[in-house]
Amino acid sequence: MSEKTKKRFEKDPEVIVSELNGVRSLHLNGSMVQSSMRIAAPNELELVYTQCMMGFLLFYPKPEKILMIGLGGGSLVKFVYHHMPETRITVAEVNPQVIAAAYQYFELPQENDRFEIIVAEGGQFVVMQSISPDVIMVDGFDDDYQIPSLCSQEFYDQTRQMLNKNGMLVVNLLSRDKQVKTLLQRIERSFNGHLIAMMTEIRGNLIVFAFKNNPGKFSWKSIRKTANKLEKQYPLPFAEFVSKLQKYS
Repeated sequence: MSEKTKKRFEKDPEVIVSELNGVRSLHLNGSMVQSSMRIAAPNELELVYTQCMMGFLLFYPKPEKILMIGLGGGSLVKFVYHHMPETRITVAEVNPQVIAAAYQYFELPQENDRFEIIVAEGGQFVVMQSISPDVIMVDGFDDDYQIPSLCSQEFYDQTRQMLNKNGMLVVNLLSRDKQVKTLLQRIERSFNGHLIAMMTEIRGNLIVFAFKNNPGKFSWKSIRKTANKLEKQYPLPFAEFVSKLQKYS
């Protein structure tokens, strides 16, 4: 990255792009990394928490429509776009500068008939839109704080209402957040207790998978079998995800 590029982003405190040891990262309003891309492998998931968010495939292997709230550097978009060609992706992102950075520095694909970006605040988007996605993925942070409009009881209620009959909500939380228990209780309340969680690493991110309708009793044998199949399709450690689900369910 040129000095010119670095200086350009230093002038704008909201969106900062850094680069270290072949990994390019996006920061919002602080030093915390929001998204990272290994320059030699731009379509793979560099950060562990983004890998774990794809753990929803253990329960919903073939989603037709995914709604992502929060774009970041577009890591999840790119992974789904390149590895799941049958899936349509809609992204709600409130900050046009984030979108511009994702295109300029993180190799985000151009919009087409299976990928669109809507400039909108996520909380308002789920109220106004009538789409029924199979999966909603929420990754909404301002530095290391959850964006209030993306973690309220009303927001979680609305995401459940928006999902299709057997849909899933995937939420990225910080385990060290003082209000994480409150947020889990809100999700549990909105989704009638139908949720399971995965700790990415010690004191790391907590990924929550919530089900619109009761998924029934989990058969770990069946989930492990699904994990083995998924590992043949995608470059992700699904068997490890299952282990993490057992520890933190």
